[in-house]
Amino acid sequence: MENGSKGLRERLLARLPQADNVAGYREDTESMLAKHERALFWEKVTARTITWLGFAVLMFANSTWARPRLESNGTIVLDATAGLLIFAGAMSAVEFLINRSKADLLKEIKQVQLQVLELQASLQKDGNK
Repeated sequence: MENGSKGLRERLLARLPQADNVAGYREDTESMLAKHERALFWEKVTARTITWLGFAVLMFANSTWARPRLESNGTIVLDATAGLLIFAGAMSAVEFLINRSKADLLKEIKQVQLQVLELQASLQKDGNK
């Protein structure tokens, strides 16, 4: 059992970047996480916009101003469109929440990787002294 865990440990450590350039890896990680945050922001804006647009269409189609002016087919089409927009907004919101969880997990993994790299670098410094 110990050999299996030691082999897994070695494979995981082999995937890490070398401790020689911890500062460069930290900068790359920060820029990647910032890029993910910007993308998540726009996903959230898109989800909310689609949902609110659906509610606006629904309110318009069922308002006292539009109801008498629209024929029954027009009202049905607007109600169906509003339902589709609300559903699409909800699906977009679910996608945003999934991607938010992925980004949070990636952030934690990168923090652990940076800690391992810093420990390796400090061990190398202590070994050289």
